[in-house]
Amino acid sequence: MAATATATPILTVVPNDASANPAALSLAPAPIVAPDPLAGLTGKQKAAVLMLQLGREESAKVLGRLDEDELEELSAEIVRMGKVPTEVSVAVLAEFAGELATGATTRGGMDQAREMLIRALGDKRAGAILERLSASIVELPFSFMQNLDSRQIVSFLGDEHPQTIALVLAHLPAPLAAAILTGLPREQQSDVAHRIAVMDRTSPDLIRKVESSLERRISSLGVASELASAVGGVRPLVEIINRADRGTERQILEGLELHDADLADEVRSQMFMFEDLVGLEDRAIQLVLRQIQAADLATALKGVAANVRDRVMQNMSERAALTLAEEIDVLGPVRIQVVEEAQANVVRVIRELEESGQIQVRRGDEEEFVA
Repeated sequence: MAATATATPILTVVPNDASANPAALSLAPAPIVAPDPLAGLTGKQKAAVLMLQLGREESAKVLGRLDEDELEELSAEIVRMGKVPTEVSVAVLAEFAGELATGATTRGGMDQAREMLIRALGDKRAGAILERLSASIVELPFSFMQNLDSRQIVSFLGDEHPQTIALVLAHLPAPLAAAILTGLPREQQSDVAHRIAVMDRTSPDLIRKVESSLERRISSLGVASELASAVGGVRPLVEIINRADRGTERQILEGLELHDADLADEVRSQMFMFEDLVGLEDRAIQLVLRQIQAADLATALKGVAANVRDRVMQNMSERAALTLAEEIDVLGPVRIQVVEEAQANVVRVIRELEESGQIQVRRGDEEEFVA
């Protein structure tokens, strides 16, 4: 599972069209879809949140039962954690223990990791692990933004050049980046998305300058990162789009099509879209259908291509298929936003089943299924 997070403007970032006037940010942006507090969290990150909530004594007992590799990996996550929003802590506790905690914000960091390790292992063994952690852990760029609400970040970034916004979003966790991208003016979304997709390596100096400028503007504490890596590219953009609402997804893809048709095709090839369910195996479709309400399924199939509707009905009993067809007809005209929301629910179920290993999804021109 992975830590949930949030982000902010800058001076002169090296865009191709640096002379372009920054677009004014609307005070009433498109509706922002609040991400699931646990969306994108890895199992290790959830475990780190749980350790922080358990307290030092109990956490030390747990850590003492782990082998060295597990211990080092979990400790690294505790170091990276920083502040954990209350909603994330509560959601993790609910998932692990079935009950809510106090609601106070928890803080991770090297000090917490050091104290837990020393209690669990003693000074010598803990010291060796901490030495390796100190050498390998670097704080991610723009991590100070992860404690901000996405709407705050949209307001801060609204006057920035699209290249600056793209640089920031490429470094942020996908759920947060998706919420920010959704909140940007529609004419800005596709431009920023395109810049993320074509972004290659960015110099550490430039990242630090941008980060420092943004950090000063919001008067927030943060540590400039020494990390230099290829943060852009199609894959990060796909992860962001996958977590955005269906309307934003459609808008971005249409905008990319205008900018660069080949790039739009590449992005689509790595995404799973509602219409792609025709490529699922029968067993996979049947698993998906078991988790979808009949009303949602009827709405999702409203107005879709015949081959999509037929593929679904082929995996239902004759009676159930007839009932579904009747429900679709009875619906009458349905707003496209409602249909897209229903389709997004179906796609969400498919992604969850894929992530849990219950189904396999073919993407693009892959010759094999990817679990």
